[in-house]
Amino acid sequence: MADIVLINPKFEISFWGLEHALPLLGKRANMPVAALPLIAALTPEPHRITLIDENVEAIDFERCAKADIVAVTGMIVQRHRMREILTELKRRNCYTVVGGPWVSVREDYFGALVDAIFVGEAEETWPEFLEDWEAGTVKPRYEQAERTDLSKIPPPRLDLLKMNRYAFGSVQFSRGCPFTCEFCDIIVIFGRRPRLKTSDQILVELEALRAQKLELVFIVDDNIIGNKKAIKEVLHSVIDWQRRNGYPLMFVTEASIDLADDEELMQLMVDANIGAVFVGIETPNEESLKEAKKLQNLRKGGSLADKVRRIQDHGMEVWAGMILGFDNDDEKIFSAQELFLREARISTAMVGMLSAIPRTPLYDRLKQAGRLDENDDPAHGTNVLPVNMSREALSQGYVKLMAGLYEPKAYFDRVDDLYRDGGIVIDRAWQDYGRQHPWAHRARRVRLWAESIGLLLRVLAKVPDSSLRRVYRRRFMAFLKARPEPSVLRIYALKCAIHWHMHKFIRRLMTTEKPLVNTY
Repeated sequence: MADIVLINPKFEISFWGLEHALPLLGKRANMPVAALPLIAALTPEPHRITLIDENVEAIDFERCAKADIVAVTGMIVQRHRMREILTELKRRNCYTVVGGPWVSVREDYFGALVDAIFVGEAEETWPEFLEDWEAGTVKPRYEQAERTDLSKIPPPRLDLLKMNRYAFGSVQFSRGCPFTCEFCDIIVIFGRRPRLKTSDQILVELEALRAQKLELVFIVDDNIIGNKKAIKEVLHSVIDWQRRNGYPLMFVTEASIDLADDEELMQLMVDANIGAVFVGIETPNEESLKEAKKLQNLRKGGSLADKVRRIQDHGMEVWAGMILGFDNDDEKIFSAQELFLREARISTAMVGMLSAIPRTPLYDRLKQAGRLDENDDPAHGTNVLPVNMSREALSQGYVKLMAGLYEPKAYFDRVDDLYRDGGIVIDRAWQDYGRQHPWAHRARRVRLWAESIGLLLRVLAKVPDSSLRRVYRRRFMAFLKARPEPSVLRIYALKCAIHWHMHKFIRRLMTTEKPLVNTY
């Protein structure tokens, strides 16, 4: 029997981390990474496994020193903390193994700090490794010959995580994406053929999330609509489950912009209670989209802003991923990005400078051209050497754009444009259910009123900046007067908390010589 400890390191402060907003919500992290509970589920008895997410609890290194195996997972932005953890583990003579996205693209990064690495998916190689460990025949490197058949994996062990410390739950329906975006490592790690779990598997996981009393759940698929025919069948099952159980879960997910071209699919997602979708829009510069082979964003059917509005009008808020620094970008791109986000009514935009991830086509192309800064901590926050502007201009323009996007008036004007003037309804499925169940509808309204006011009061009590408190109070009260609906008022209060996080995050960007690359 092996005594195993599996560690997810603390993230750097980032756009998605919401580190400054979470204390306002009484939480420690936004959501658990999928690797921890899944690897636990793949660990057969009689092995014992302990999960440690450093984002919600400190690492007990003394406990680690007593374990037979200490496994560490991590993404790109966690690599420095991973190295620190592995160094301390080796100082304590721990047997260490590493998997996850970063080591999958930089196998040599940790060197002698690790005894074995896992490249890519590990549903088959983790059990194989445990058998080798028992037999004393462990190999230094494990990589699956074939992609994982998702229909055969067990449900994740959420019971081993401290789920009450997370703001959201997470679930995965599929892996893989059919597109060929030059900068993306998803197709490197998971491939271009989307693979899905069965509906029965997914419903088991939804029941587990419901049992943990989680209400907001992120469907972490990198492109949930990669296989449109298959996901439609899954969504029908999710809709039936939601209706049977009174719509206990609200979802957020990720999809490509061609979602806007499929009316049936948008309606199914709304009926499943998906209230927001993250879309990799990247840039309004068509030449940059061609350069990046983001051809799905160039298909006919209206402009990018038109497509975003179609998704919004169906009842899903759009969060955007935006990238600066393509070869076809010059210094006009900063104002173009700001204008696009304003016209598209997108308040939540993750903007980052183009970065080349090892093993991606972008990385290979730039390396061959001698346009990579291969320093582990590259100057100006990205390893890409731009063509049509200096590195300083890119870095400074990025920070200035972020500051402008999240200046209070600009940010809340975009929120108001969508939620007040646009009148978006992101819980249409629940509204339909509520009309048929009046007592449940009344109870939910009372709860949402309490949550909305309670969250706003926490924001006003805990945000130390008096000028921002005035903005939040004034904006909330004006919105309340214009649209006194508790479901959207709760969202507005959340937008205030998110703004506080972005305000703090951008202040940090503005006071450091090397802005963080806020993507992972």
